[in-house]
Amino acid sequence: MLTTVAVAGYRSLRDVVVPLGPLTVVTGPNGSGKSNLYRALRLLSTAASGSIVAGVAAEGGLPSIMWAGPESPTGEARVQGTVRKGPRALLLGYASDELGYLVDLGLPQVVGPTLFDRDPELKREQVFAGPFAKPATLLIDRTRAATRMRDGSWRTLDQPLMPYETILTDLAEGDTGPELLGLRRVLSGWRFYDNFRTDPGAPVRMSQIGTRTQTLAHDGSDLAAVWATIQDAGRGASLDREVERAFPGSRVTVTGEDGRLRLVMDQPGLLRPLETSELSDGTLRYLLLCAALLPAHPAPLIVLNEPESSLHPDLIAPLAELIVAASDRSQVVVVTHAELLANALESAGAMTHRLRADAAGTVVDGQGALDRPAWNWGSR
Repeated sequence: MLTTVAVAGYRSLRDVVVPLGPLTVVTGPNGSGKSNLYRALRLLSTAASGSIVAGVAAEGGLPSIMWAGPESPTGEARVQGTVRKGPRALLLGYASDELGYLVDLGLPQVVGPTLFDRDPELKREQVFAGPFAKPATLLIDRTRAATRMRDGSWRTLDQPLMPYETILTDLAEGDTGPELLGLRRVLSGWRFYDNFRTDPGAPVRMSQIGTRTQTLAHDGSDLAAVWATIQDAGRGASLDREVERAFPGSRVTVTGEDGRLRLVMDQPGLLRPLETSELSDGTLRYLLLCAALLPAHPAPLIVLNEPESSLHPDLIAPLAELIVAASDRSQVVVVTHAELLANALESAGAMTHRLRADAAGTVVDGQGALDRPAWNWGSR
């Protein structure tokens, strides 16, 4: 389970460290930085596939996503035009019950013109045990091209890394290193959901070729296959329970013909079941949330961004119960501006963080120096 997530230099997140529980809620007004925390965590997960540089590029390049405010948020440093003394960096990291990982992304050092001047360079990466990185807990330490591993004593590896390469996928010894294998497995298992397609032309509204599918795609296109996989794994009762809670008297089934799967929903008072092409946006979105949160095999981490979107207020209470049920099998983080949902989850025992915007960037409301988890970014 993740115990801490830390972000520095990403959009409004100048320096944020937040603890996480089995169920964590992040809330606050518009512009407080909630979505930035979600996006930073999603960007961190791309390190598992070696695509973190591409992830930064997809957001406009490093100069576009880095903290644009003053280096120091106090005194004269608030004035625009203040000269920075330290290197500009985007820092992402997390700690867990097992291993932690942090990465330092910086501006490229280029000589002459290049077509890739907006690509970040990986300046540092660290893998550590315990709640934060420190010399005694480091297991793998990469600084620019050089990487060293602790195996009783420190050993410097012969392979130099390019600025766009990561220890998680590009280190030759990564295939046999248990720490790197574990990190890749965990990071690649994180699931992020924030933009299900439910428009008339959405793939989820059409029949799909059926194959066992353990986790829902980000856009929800494979809903029928995921629903059938959950039922095939003997966990269909959990889906039936949540559908009944949200839509009393209704039942969802999956039918197949010539290898193509269709999800249909029986509702009270109707003479035939409705196909996904006929369901309302809100109903379809709720079924997508059920499949995302209750997969056949639990994901280590599920992160939801504004799951209440398009839902009728009557569905907020069932949604809260669905999320709580999911947190029994997966760690869940919910980013929401809906106070009704946030309060319901907090009442159910969720750890809650309320963010607010400040001249110093996003801050966690009420988090004092003693409340902030210990964290160490180190130096280049």
